[in-house]
Amino acid sequence: MKLSRDGWTGLVALAASLVFFWLTLELRPNPLVPVGPGFYPRIVLGLTAFLSCALVAFDLLDRTKSAAKTGNLNYGLVLAAFVIFGLYVGAMPYVGFRIATLVFVAALQATLEPPRGARGWALVGVTALLTTAASYFLFERYLQVLLPRGRWTDF
Repeated sequence: MKLSRDGWTGLVALAASLVFFWLTLELRPNPLVPVGPGFYPRIVLGLTAFLSCALVAFDLLDRTKSAAKTGNLNYGLVLAAFVIFGLYVGAMPYVGFRIATLVFVAALQATLEPPRGARGWALVGVTALLTTAASYFLFERYLQVLLPRGRWTDF
């Protein structure tokens, strides 16, 4: 059986996640902290390895591989997503995590699937607001990770 791009991507992601997982085993825990420094990375890397295995397995089991699957490639959309992400990272030190994330999520969602009508734009706004709020409260309040404040906004 021959692997497609998905299968090779899964193999590369599996190899990388296993190497990084192995490297987390060398992190020494602090006896004063119940959760060591490798706890969360191991969860993420273990999940990545599992999903990579699933991607390879589904690729090997797919009997309908054809050139039609790669017929609708949209490189412009990929480039637009990278540009939006770059602007997000570049804007974060100036406007802060909350404003930059709100604009990033709204812009990326509107770019990937342009909304139709007022209801579509309202959905983009609500999704961006809920995503930003959930990310902020999860990281800043629950995990106590300090998120960047903007130089211009102090927000």
